Amino acid sequence: MLLLISLVLFPVVLSVIWLPVLLRRRQIYQRYSGSRLVACPENQQSAAVSVNTRHAMATAIDGDPRLRLCDCTRWPERSHCNQACLPQALQAESPSERTIATKPIYHLPVLLAAFLAWCLGTIWHSQWLFRARWMNALSLTHAEVKQIVWWLSPHLLTAAVCLLFAYGVAWLLAVSHRKGMLQGMLVSLLLCATLTAASWSATAGLPQDLLAIEASYAVLATLLMGAIVGGLYNKLVLPPN
Repeated sequence: MLLLISLVLFPVVLSVIWLPVLLRRRQIYQRYSGSRLVACPENQQSAAVSVNTRHAMATAIDGDPRLRLCDCTRWPERSHCNQACLPQALQAESPSERTIATKPIYHLPVLLAAFLAWCLGTIWHSQWLFRARWMNALSLTHAEVKQIVWWLSPHLLTAAVCLLFAYGVAWLLAVSHRKGMLQGMLVSLLLCATLTAASWSATAGLPQDLLAIEASYAVLATLLMGAIVGGLYNKLVLPPN
């Protein structure tokens, strides 16, 4: 059971580690991408410049990004200038700042999707479906399983994983400006495949029968959560105050 808990925790910990980094990179890209209109300090004429967003994202890991220009309408003739217009470019508004906006995340569909996925897991591992095969794959006795069922931590852990995954799907849909049942299922499958690939080294040694049971449940739960989060987008919302 500890192996299964560590297996579930691996993608969660991985997401917690990388999600802030990805959010930080996305924030920097939105802030500095796009062309900006400046007055060139050399001749006071208008010029369009672009900030090097790749360099900014790469240097922001350990603090504030180090900014420099990557393009200018006066280049390549003046490509060796001292980029004195950079402070002016940072104060100018870029097209991305005016157009890029993340869609809101509606929490009720996320909570419903996580709850139904957790209920599906409870039924999937019950005595009516695959508990016997699951017990044989893990070499557990009925007494051990009965004791595990009454533990609170496995239920809380699986519920937390379902909730985090549902919010991950909702965030990806919001960032990509997508909605609908089919789009939600596709995004959910993509996220599931990414987490599976990241944790493959930890799961490769598990019994084949156990992998088949857990993989089947993961696919069904993934499709279920994607369909609910995407299909109920802006349809199941809390009433305004």
